[in-house]
Amino acid sequence: MQFLVDYFPLVLFFLAFKWQGIYVATAVAIAASVGQIAWLHFSGRRIAPVHWLSLAIIAIFGGATLILHDETFIKWKPTVLYALFGLTLLVGRVVFGKNLLAGLMKGIELPDPVWAGLTWAWVAFFGFMAVANWYVAFHYPLDTWVNFKVWGGIGLFLAFAVAQGAVLARYVVEEAP
Repeated sequence: MQFLVDYFPLVLFFLAFKWQGIYVATAVAIAASVGQIAWLHFSGRRIAPVHWLSLAIIAIFGGATLILHDETFIKWKPTVLYALFGLTLLVGRVVFGKNLLAGLMKGIELPDPVWAGLTWAWVAFFGFMAVANWYVAFHYPLDTWVNFKVWGGIGLFLAFAVAQGAVLARYVVEEAP
């Protein structure tokens, strides 16, 4: 269910783009992001910082796209979001000596070197995603970028998460029956 909540604005963006183009899709993504926050709030669920950050970035870059009628801004949104995620993990690790992923994955006990490796893997992945989005956004047609942003992004995230899960599975300790 959380997967659907997290990707709801993205899927609506895709459908609106196919139906009416980038400007309607951008407005729909902004409205869907506001709706996402409202639904989380009124359903009593926790609104994660990632939701607030995503809303702020879609409002800023999407708003600029709509006001200036320039699709360039919305194309930058994923790159900026991925870069901020990666930088947050990087700064948490290097500057503050924290493994921020450990805070997000409460209940999972891992040795510090494993948390560090996991953090660096996610920093690299977010860096890769930021560069990949930038490259596709500014070197391919708009339709190709939208397809990559939605289906390529979801696919790459799922593949990376499954790979991380396989690595983490080695450290899971099962309780005796």
